[in-house]
Amino acid sequence: MPILNKDMTLCISLSARPSNNGTRFHNHLYGQLDLNWIYKAFAPTNLEQAIAGVRGLGIRGCAISMPYKEDVIELVDEMDPSAKAIDSVNTIVNTDGRLKAYNTDYTAIEQLLATNAVPTDYSVLVQGAGGMAKATVAALRDAGFADVTVIARNEAAGRALADQYGFQWRAALDGGTAELIINVTPLGMAGGTESDTVAFPVQAIEAARLVFDVVALPAETPLIRAARAAGKPVITGAEVATIQALEQFVLYTGIRPTTEQVRAAEEFMRAQ
Repeated sequence: MPILNKDMTLCISLSARPSNNGTRFHNHLYGQLDLNWIYKAFAPTNLEQAIAGVRGLGIRGCAISMPYKEDVIELVDEMDPSAKAIDSVNTIVNTDGRLKAYNTDYTAIEQLLATNAVPTDYSVLVQGAGGMAKATVAALRDAGFADVTVIARNEAAGRALADQYGFQWRAALDGGTAELIINVTPLGMAGGTESDTVAFPVQAIEAARLVFDVVALPAETPLIRAARAAGKPVITGAEVATIQALEQFVLYTGIRPTTEQVRAAEEFMRAQ
């Protein structure tokens, strides 16, 4: 990484619980590509002021994580179709003071469903109804999944999300099972009060044919560890983080790194 200087381009992330994932991934790529850029994570106390800072200070890119993916919408100038279609933002690109919002979470979920050849006739339980859940449910619908149930305690949010894509909603799991179970809540996330919580009960894990946790920190969440112990194939949040961060990198810099460069950055990210 170059020594800090006045010409350096800054990118940041905004999250209630920032991790080093994006910081390590982006900065490693900047180093590989000899870019005079730097990336820093923040936990804002005031989202509106933070976004004003992005605009006023000329910060080139801004990653948006839970719980700001919907609240940030009213603070940007333009919504790319990737964000507008699902009313959820995880990326902001600043071009001469104009803020355009994108969503690369959808791209990550879409790619992982495809590369893992997940059968579209699987029954699916999606636990959560926030911004990441919107990207997940939209990707499932667009991939051809039809038997999907959204599990969310918030009836207004959960029912609205399910209805938007023609799926079912339930307030609680209540013993339900499915072939594909997906956690899109903060359950199991490091740094929270429920960091040790397994997002699905044992019976749901044992009945599943594939377990997917979008939580990226830690890479081995309680749900992923339980799924591996039960002998189930898994898709991890760390995989999601790599793809969505790569697409953010391309949006910010206009450069698509090679597969080898991405692999090196991913290994560096996970070695923390």
